[in-house]
Amino acid sequence: MQASRGFSLVELAVVLAIVGLLLGSLMYTLGAQVEQRNFDETRRRVDLAREALLTFAAVNGRLPCPARSAATTAPIATEPGYEARNASWDCISDSITDYYGGTNGGVTLGLLPARTLGLQNVDAAGFATDGWGNRLRYAVSGLTPTNCSGSSTTPHFTNKDNLKANGITCQPNDLVVCKSATGITSTTCGGAANQIMSQNLVTAIVFSTGKNGATGGTSADEAANLNGDRVFVYHTPTSSESASGEFDDLMTWITHGELYGRMIAAGTLP
Repeated sequence: MQASRGFSLVELAVVLAIVGLLLGSLMYTLGAQVEQRNFDETRRRVDLAREALLTFAAVNGRLPCPARSAATTAPIATEPGYEARNASWDCISDSITDYYGGTNGGVTLGLLPARTLGLQNVDAAGFATDGWGNRLRYAVSGLTPTNCSGSSTTPHFTNKDNLKANGITCQPNDLVVCKSATGITSTTCGGAANQIMSQNLVTAIVFSTGKNGATGGTSADEAANLNGDRVFVYHTPTSSESASGEFDDLMTWITHGELYGRMIAAGTLP
């Protein structure tokens, strides 16, 4: 009787190599699908947050203040996930960082107030998150506006009494969106060529810090969105191998024209 012949070591190695390639290709495809799904979900949540802000303004006559990562007790008690404001409906202490973000004493400022807005996709502390589980950020105009018919008191966009008294001719005077961090200062893009949205247009900004989160990216472009000043950067995603470094933030904004239009349509203004 002739003995049956088994696989040689070479044949087994070839088979295993083929199986490995197939599995690797499958894992890469699944990984890419997951990342695309997270990206799409993040874009959906950012857009939803933008719509929630406009709806809040239409109902309440103002935009909300940003939230903080920790509860506050003064000047009024504010739980995490809710807007951090004072008794005059101004953002706490009227501090620049409470309007634009950044950190203060280990507390993260400039978070989206999901509980105030009634958003559902939140973490255990009540903060809105993106598709990767990172908290969504929010900045709102806080400086004295320009071209107002009223007394031009500040803040304007987060105070319903000031907003109504100043009128719809008021323009924001601080937030600006740049193409890159190259040449920017704490107040400008460093030139019109680097500017996407000027400071007389943007009333609020909502953004995700992307897959790498608040500390994952090391590029100057990403750092510009977390340093607490009024200058923000947005462009198409880039990898860590690019000249400008990694950038995966997703961003949207609200102009004063959109805000006033929504409030007028709702009867909140004039």
